[in-house]
Amino acid sequence: MPLALCTTSHSPLIGLHDPDPQVRAEVDGVLAEARAFVTGFAPDLVVVFAPDHYNGFLYDMMPSFCVGAAASSVGDYGLPSGPLDVDRDTAYAIATAVLDAGVDVAVSEDMQVDHGLVQPLTFLFASLTAVPVVPVFINCVAEPLGPAVRARLLGAAVGEAVRELGRRVLVVGSGGLSHDPPVPRLAEAPPEVVERLKHGRNPTREQRAQREGRTIAAARDFAAGRGPFRPLNPAWDALVLDSLAAGDFAALDGRGNDWFVEEGGHSAHEVRTWIAAYAALAAQGPYEVRSRYYRAIPEWFAGFATTTALPR
Repeated sequence: MPLALCTTSHSPLIGLHDPDPQVRAEVDGVLAEARAFVTGFAPDLVVVFAPDHYNGFLYDMMPSFCVGAAASSVGDYGLPSGPLDVDRDTAYAIATAVLDAGVDVAVSEDMQVDHGLVQPLTFLFASLTAVPVVPVFINCVAEPLGPAVRARLLGAAVGEAVRELGRRVLVVGSGGLSHDPPVPRLAEAPPEVVERLKHGRNPTREQRAQREGRTIAAARDFAAGRGPFRPLNPAWDALVLDSLAAGDFAALDGRGNDWFVEEGGHSAHEVRTWIAAYAALAAQGPYEVRSRYYRAIPEWFAGFATTTALPR
């Protein structure tokens, strides 16, 4: 069964708070090459491992993992909104196989997804409905978090499941690497933010604009060296990229959650989406990274990376 991989950082700040034009052009060129890789592979199904930023998944019910049998984009940060073309039957087949493999996963018939899942689709395809998708949510921000090894087990189970489909499947991991943007944390949040983290789904246009404006302002401070945010960590990002390229999951499996935060910031947990995607590819056998790009881009609050890979 043919399988290909593309992992990429996302940032809602792309186009809203860009770095120098030459850096933006460099990234655009890398993403164009990734898109050409995907076009050449010609998938007929895309499985996307992605986080959420308290848009679709809140503390009223926060699963560790969830497979979407139907999904729509909330359209945050000016991204396209509306329904995705979710392959419902395949979503249920994957969820069933993952549960049979001993990994607990929820299923949603009405998943709301934000820039964490949508932006990579805009990088790689002409529209959100260009190719059928199966969205797989991985909780990367809402504490308590399970160990990162669980993301590998999830990805491996998904990889085994898609191997039986007889289709050309692209697996996408969206998130990371080191970054520490102003995503609220329940234990530290004031009462009004706690309420939003529990029941803030479907904000008004004005409420969403206020939240997004605060993120852009924080990015300006971070790029200028101000604010309480942890710095980007290119050395740690290289360690993660090297480990995944080598299939050395053990280098990450044994690390506690505090290690990810101390090295990469609170949102570095988004590398769980990369771990899952690479584990899905590894379920097919040895693999080879075909392209790898990295640059620390403080304007986007991101150690920004993009990789592509294929089975050997």
